[in-house]
Amino acid sequence: MPEVGIGGVELSYERRGEGEPLLLIQGMSGTRMAWGQPFSALLERDFECISFDNRGMGLSSRVAEQFSIAEMAGDTLGLLDALEVDSAHVLGISMGGMIAQELAIAHPNRLRSLALGCTYCGGEGSRLMDPADFQGLVEAMGSGDRVRVRKAGFEINLSPGFRADPARYDEFAEMVAALPAPAETIGLQLQAIFAHDTSARLPGLEIPTLVLHGTVDRVLPAVNGRQIDALLPDSRLEIFENVGHMFWWEQPERAAELVREHTLA
Repeated sequence: MPEVGIGGVELSYERRGEGEPLLLIQGMSGTRMAWGQPFSALLERDFECISFDNRGMGLSSRVAEQFSIAEMAGDTLGLLDALEVDSAHVLGISMGGMIAQELAIAHPNRLRSLALGCTYCGGEGSRLMDPADFQGLVEAMGSGDRVRVRKAGFEINLSPGFRADPARYDEFAEMVAALPAPAETIGLQLQAIFAHDTSARLPGLEIPTLVLHGTVDRVLPAVNGRQIDALLPDSRLEIFENVGHMFWWEQPERAAELVREHTLA
């Protein structure tokens, strides 16, 4: 995969599809493989999709020092610059949605449209993961048992209805194992997430924004999507009933159509 150097960080990326540029920003512990083939293939029909591994993840260069969500937004801006993309549609999910918020607030002229999925803005009324779920995930990751980590991730990210088909675990586990996701980097990502708060700045963001969230999201509950929609002056909220955190994994056709409709309107 090609790489670009941005401020001492090497980002691994790929460009696929044809059409207007769409920058895809993944969440905590996710690599570009986490978009899943069904969703990615659908987007590539209408867009030139630019996906990448966040600093320290996948094939991007390793990191050891603490970083912020704003610094990761700087990575995305550097990627656009290196690829000579003046402006792009942006889709960020989970932590990637936090990165997208910071990018849009700091550089609104670089975004043609914004889509925020299963994400969080911080501030009063926002909610992170339930403490019991968080503890279970931390214990799984701390065990060093890769199978346990994958099973914990499968359970926390996807709805009970979706998980009922055992074949879906195999697909998820294959995706997780495809590229490195160092525990040390995930810990640094968590610190960045805990410090994230754009709630006071979102009302000044005038970019048309699509907000997407599943009702049974256990990673970042749906109240966060409703809060973001309420704070933004020009937004549309789409709720996925009985869908978990990875809504694009559970309902790729609907998710891709909503993004296509929003960006190409």
